[in-house]
Amino acid sequence: MINITNNFGTLSTPVKALLIYQRTDHHHYATTYVESYDMDKDGCPINGHPLSVKEANALAKSLLIAEKKQRNFLNPKGLLTPDMVFFKTGNDGFAIWKTPPQRIKLLFAESLDIPCGEANVPALLWRACKNNLSIFAIVDESVDSSTSLFHAPFFNVYADGRVCMGNVPVKIPHDCNLEDFMKLWQEYFFNSYFSHLFSGHMPTKG
Repeated sequence: MINITNNFGTLSTPVKALLIYQRTDHHHYATTYVESYDMDKDGCPINGHPLSVKEANALAKSLLIAEKKQRNFLNPKGLLTPDMVFFKTGNDGFAIWKTPPQRIKLLFAESLDIPCGEANVPALLWRACKNNLSIFAIVDESVDSSTSLFHAPFFNVYADGRVCMGNVPVKIPHDCNLEDFMKLWQEYFFNSYFSHLFSGHMPTKG
């Protein structure tokens, strides 16, 4: 049997558990009590005790830092470039941007019997959030709400533009700025191996 645990990403180890008790008196006032547990090497709770002020402060600080990182997600670090179409900051943020026609190296799985190498690709419209990417081909680089979208001429792309990243380890930081976000997604896409089509979807003719 092969251990594939490491294929699922970074392994986290439990270090603390909180158990919240609550009771209501005859005046219907709720009283809350929090008990803290440490964890042993097997991940089992031990040493139950009332949550200390020190532990509460550490938890509050951790939550504050996490919230701040989420608020900073997709904040630009400078002036917006002409390739930016739209973006929304925050934890549920996403960005839409365009890239011009270019010549770039494409990678293909051996099963396709297509040699890896440079190829001309059209202008592209990208739409990405923290975990998902969609991509379309465009003719007119001046994008607005009436711009026509075409199938991007790549393998690994569904008919609706969604990209299958396969086993590519996509790791977008929670506080990633806008510029790095776009750069990372383009690197993930073009540094992955194109390998398959979906449900008979043929993005090109010929």
